[in-house]
Amino acid sequence: MPREPETALLDPEQAPTRPDQVPGGRAAASGGPGGDRLGRSGVALLVFAMLLGLVTHSWNIFKYPLYLSDEGIYMEQAWSVLREGKLSPYTYFYDHAPLGWMTIAGWVSLVPGQFNSLGFPVNIGRVLMVIVHVGCVFLMFEVVRRYSGSKAAAFLATFLFNVSPLAVYFQRMVLLDNLMVFWVLVGLYILARKDGRVVTAMGAGLAFGCALVTKENALFLLPGFGYLLHRSIVEQGNRRFSASFWWFAAGSPVALYMLYAEIKNELLPANLDFNLSSPPADHVSLLYTIWWQLNRTASGGQGTMFSSLLHDSWMWKDRYILYAGTAATLGNLVLSLNSRRREVPMLGAALLAIGYGFYLTRSVLLDFYVAPLVPLLALNIGLLYGRITRYGRPAAVALLTAMLCGLPLSTPHGYLVAWNSDGTRLLLADQYRLPQTNMQNLQVKWIRQNIPPDAHLIIDDDVWVALRDGTPKYPNAQSHFKAASDPDIRDKVFHRDWHNVDYVVMSNKMRDALERNNEYWILEAIDQHGEQVWRIDRGDVHLEVIKINKDSG
Repeated sequence: MPREPETALLDPEQAPTRPDQVPGGRAAASGGPGGDRLGRSGVALLVFAMLLGLVTHSWNIFKYPLYLSDEGIYMEQAWSVLREGKLSPYTYFYDHAPLGWMTIAGWVSLVPGQFNSLGFPVNIGRVLMVIVHVGCVFLMFEVVRRYSGSKAAAFLATFLFNVSPLAVYFQRMVLLDNLMVFWVLVGLYILARKDGRVVTAMGAGLAFGCALVTKENALFLLPGFGYLLHRSIVEQGNRRFSASFWWFAAGSPVALYMLYAEIKNELLPANLDFNLSSPPADHVSLLYTIWWQLNRTASGGQGTMFSSLLHDSWMWKDRYILYAGTAATLGNLVLSLNSRRREVPMLGAALLAIGYGFYLTRSVLLDFYVAPLVPLLALNIGLLYGRITRYGRPAAVALLTAMLCGLPLSTPHGYLVAWNSDGTRLLLADQYRLPQTNMQNLQVKWIRQNIPPDAHLIIDDDVWVALRDGTPKYPNAQSHFKAASDPDIRDKVFHRDWHNVDYVVMSNKMRDALERNNEYWILEAIDQHGEQVWRIDRGDVHLEVIKINKDSG
């Protein structure tokens, strides 16, 4: 293999732009209008990658995985935007910025039948997640191709992004994290174009700002974004304008969000009291909520430790991409720092993954927080692969890419097939065959057939929109989180008295949430005055309906 010339760079600012300037006859990505074109082979790979993403993420999507409480929360907030013109059907306490569920509301408003168009209301949100994923596949393919100059590397990155069980499991769900990833990739795509215009830098900044007001944890990607921005404009005559407008555009959505809180007199807590042991009683506060989130601990019942989720959930779903992505991130970091002239995209991608990895190692997490890490790891794998195969012959690179893509698909307990419970035969992986959500549909069906619409219900959020927007409607169905913590529901509707509850609709693991959050008066209603009137079990999923007997106490 010939020695790499000292002037050969992965940085699009320095890379040659004509095919005859690159060993092997391949053009490096210039990132600008004069850069290489996709060509027929590139178009074919991109279309195949997008179709693959469509199939892997939509096959069995309405049946697996089980509808999550957080999916229900975002759908009910989108419902409130459309039906009530509010950001939440309950007291909005700034737990998350609202762009994500406003996007969901906009999507639902365009669909005939809206929330009930595809049966269970969460389904229409999951369709949006598939559309968003296909868009992310296009963006990732182009980001890797423009930065590495390799179509094979771009295809490998998107292939892993499409078929990883960890990605399929969480990216099907209606999560703000998935919408945040879309905006992050939009920003990277705009930076990778590198056409030298101020408006381009401004567009990248606006995309990052939209990511911030979709899910605040995008803030941990700022070091990687900032580095890529700096390197993309450092040699431009208008670099000061570009940097200034990037920050202006990135900060504008955040400033509008804070302005909204200030107009409602909800930016600061009363008397500037940030005491976490005594939450503000007179009004909610954006800055107080941020302070509370920064100080949450797993011991306080707010989440799980990183090590527990890593070994008990994430590694079990897909250890391959976690191992390979971590190795690729470290490889990109080492190669770019040891290079005579740093390979900018590799270092930028490494900083993005390291920044988000640092966020994940904080003390409190929820299972789906890992979702944005998967595309970042795939991005690092693609860029490293492009670097390693830069001087390889096209036929050899194509063969190697096909082998790497085929390996996880053909391995038992891999991405496509798995042994059944007794190890006697191979089946399609759970995400493509296992039905789970039909149990939640049966639960809602039983409620509609057996419980009067005027009953007072305490429920989990996964069935909230189904009961509030279906036929018949249950206007007195309330989230158990709000029944325990929102004074407007806890004190004014139920008065912390089990006598005011008719039924408790239990979702999977809702009992654990009731105990973690010390929702004691609801537990009293269930344990001392409740009678189980419906139950279904399948594997580790347990759903039930509890009738509260008013004459028992």
